[in-house]
Amino acid sequence: MPSDGSQQPAVHEGSREIIHSPIKGEVKALSEVKDGVFSAGIMGKGFAIEPEEGEVVSPVRGSVTTIFKTKHAIGITSDQGAEILIHIGLDTVKLEGQWFTAHVKEGDKVAPGDPLVSFDLEQIKDAGYDVITPVIVTNTDQYSFSPVKEIGKVQTKEVLLALS
Repeated sequence: MPSDGSQQPAVHEGSREIIHSPIKGEVKALSEVKDGVFSAGIMGKGFAIEPEEGEVVSPVRGSVTTIFKTKHAIGITSDQGAEILIHIGLDTVKLEGQWFTAHVKEGDKVAPGDPLVSFDLEQIKDAGYDVITPVIVTNTDQYSFSPVKEIGKVQTKEVLLALS
């Protein structure tokens, strides 16, 4: 049980990979994202989070494989091979990095909870952007998914998904 006293869902035995929440907020179905590339699952399976704060942390132990120069999206490959894309907001590439700060670079090793990117949530929202953040396993075909938490409030580092 976490030190804050909250109940942590049981993780399925035999899971190859555990995905933690990279952001505090509200978990939503990927189908609710107002971008067909994400909502139709073209990039892979996953979930979306409506952030409550502008901090993104690593959902797994692994390596940073991609960080867009605009810092709105980051790719991580876990030590077990899961390829995870965290895309902060919709169309936020148009901000060209404004209001985003990267705390890692490509090749960096990360563990669950390590800071990746911070962003000014209110400035981005005030500029008219949807801040919903898809979290996608891009090599979905290599895994079966076991959602641990499907919808509702989530804390940073809370277990969301088990891959096997």
